[in-house]
Amino acid sequence: MIKFYWYPNCSTCRKARKALGEAGVAFQEIDITEKPPAAAQIKKWLKSEQLELKQLLNTSGQEYRKLGGAELLKSKSESELVKLLAGNGRLVKRPVITDGERVTVGFRDPAAILKVWN
Repeated sequence: MIKFYWYPNCSTCRKARKALGEAGVAFQEIDITEKPPAAAQIKKWLKSEQLELKQLLNTSGQEYRKLGGAELLKSKSESELVKLLAGNGRLVKRPVITDGERVTVGFRDPAAILKVWN
C-alpha cells in the first residue's frame, strides 16, 4: 500500500492528494505532523540513494528556521538530522509518497510524480 504523508493544511499536499485520487491511485493518508516517517524508513531511503538528506528538509518551514536554517545541515550529522526528521513532521518536505521501496518528495512536477505512482 502506498503511504501518503501529508499536512492537511498544505495546499501543495491537497493538490497532490487530488491528482493521485483522480488518477485512481489508492493510498493511505498519514498526517505527517502526527506521525512522521520513522528513522529506519528515512535511513532506508537515503541508503537506496533515491534521496539526499537535504531533499527531505522543509527549508521553507518555520521549524527549519528555528533550528538554524542552512546551518542545520552544517552543524548536525546525518544521524542527528534523521532523528530530527523522524521526530518532527514539520521539518519534512511534503508530501512524501512511498510504497516502502520507492519514494517521492514534494509535488513540483505532477506529471513526473504520477508517472511513478500510476
